[in-house]
Amino acid sequence: MTNTVTEPAKTAEPKATIEAKKIDLTQQPIKNAIANGKALIKEGKSKADVAMIIFEALKAEEKDVVIAAFVQGATLTKKGAVTYWYNCSRKVQKAVKLAL
Repeated sequence: MTNTVTEPAKTAEPKATIEAKKIDLTQQPIKNAIANGKALIKEGKSKADVAMIIFEALKAEEKDVVIAAFVQGATLTKKGAVTYWYNCSRKVQKAVKLAL
C-alpha cells in the first residue's frame, strides 16, 4: 500500500494587467530641462547637481515625469533616478522648513 498525498487542484489566478504609464517628454519645458541637463553633464557637473536643476525646473510636474527627465537629462538609471528624485524632494522640503 502506497501513501500518496494529493494536492488540491490549482486554479488559474487572473493576472493583474499593469499598463505602462505613458510619459510625454515632448512638452517644451521638459525638453528644455533635459537639454540643459545634458549640456551640464558635458560641462562636467555632477549628476546630483544636474538632477537638482532638473528637479527645480520641473517641480510642478508629476514624479514619473521628473524621473524620466532625470534618466534622459542626467544620464541616470531608472532606479538611480528614483533615488535622486527622493533626495531632491527631501532637500527642497528641508529648505522650505528652514525658511519658515
